[in-house]
Amino acid sequence: MLPLDDVTVLDLSHALAGPFASTMLGDFGARVIKIEPPTGDIARAWGPPFYGSEPSYVVGLHRNKRSMVIDFKHAEGKELFFKLVERADVVLENYRVGVMDKLGLGYEAAKARNPRIIYCSVSGFGQSGPYRDRAALDLILQAESGMMSVTGEDGGRGVRAGVSIADMTAGMYAAYGIMLALHARGRTGQGQQIDVSMLEGQMSLLQTMIGAYLADGQVPAPMGTAYKALLPYQTFRTKSKDLALAVGSEKLWKDFCPLIGAPEMTDDPRWHNNRARGQNRASLIARLQDIFLTKTYEEWEAILVPAGIPMGAINTIDRVVEHPQVRARNVLVESEHPTAGTVKVVGPPVRLSETPGRVERPAPLLGEHTAAVLREHLGLDDAEIERLRRSGAIHG
Repeated sequence: MLPLDDVTVLDLSHALAGPFASTMLGDFGARVIKIEPPTGDIARAWGPPFYGSEPSYVVGLHRNKRSMVIDFKHAEGKELFFKLVERADVVLENYRVGVMDKLGLGYEAAKARNPRIIYCSVSGFGQSGPYRDRAALDLILQAESGMMSVTGEDGGRGVRAGVSIADMTAGMYAAYGIMLALHARGRTGQGQQIDVSMLEGQMSLLQTMIGAYLADGQVPAPMGTAYKALLPYQTFRTKSKDLALAVGSEKLWKDFCPLIGAPEMTDDPRWHNNRARGQNRASLIARLQDIFLTKTYEEWEAILVPAGIPMGAINTIDRVVEHPQVRARNVLVESEHPTAGTVKVVGPPVRLSETPGRVERPAPLLGEHTAAVLREHLGLDDAEIERLRRSGAIHG
């Protein structure tokens, strides 16, 4: 038994934020029905790279889901959606604000058919406010939220984070909100609407920087790999390759200095505590950089890691997938895709001892399960399904 194997999710979302949320739910047993328009999720056109004929983006993101195609512009298509709503627990969508209401498929309409429905809407700026109608993708929200302004090299222009962090954060908050609403419904019997804003998701990640600005009025700026509130906490060059170092407490500082051959730094008034080190950042970093250049990464690893000093390598993706820890914990999971063949995806990152998540099925082809879903969830027979196909209400 999986934690969510009694939950049915109608996933109308596309691109990344919504699909990432439904993947999190599907990994732990939710029956995720991915309802796509006849043209398919826009991400089905995002490639290269490809696994066979399928974009790797789709293959990696849509495991544990079934795809059906419904034309919501068709009257019978709309009615099929509402019949599914009557038997579902969750609707998830990330269309532009107001689109679902214009189609007659919004929260109030769904609630009228099923008062227990949990209706989660993910958008760039939220369902209200002056920016609600703006089109938004991850890049725009990284920029508008301030995330881009604090990411990049010291003294340089802000840059986009290397992953679509605004989308993925919103997806995680959507999954979190759905779980909260399911728990609340278990106590009240009532569903509710969930409004997830990518802007607010990014601000939640920036709360320490926002708090710092509100405290001292100084606008945070990019600092490369460094961190304003704690140091040394950044990368350094060595004789062989860069290392990442995080001396996160005064105890670690006192342990660290003798290990690098500079015990006098422990009590130097310029650097004896974190406040002093922050006030004398430039001189400290210059001194440490000179020290780290005296040995290779491997030599420093042999000295610092056994002593409990947090340090690590700056791995490229090819090294990560071969990482001994990744291999030991079977982080990458194989599955068989009908057209792409054997594919690997990153497995569920949350590990439960009694009801662990799993990858049971590969990403679906467009409309692959339309007929199966209508049979299993609505009890339609083959003749009725074929009639709906001919009418254009469904595809697949």
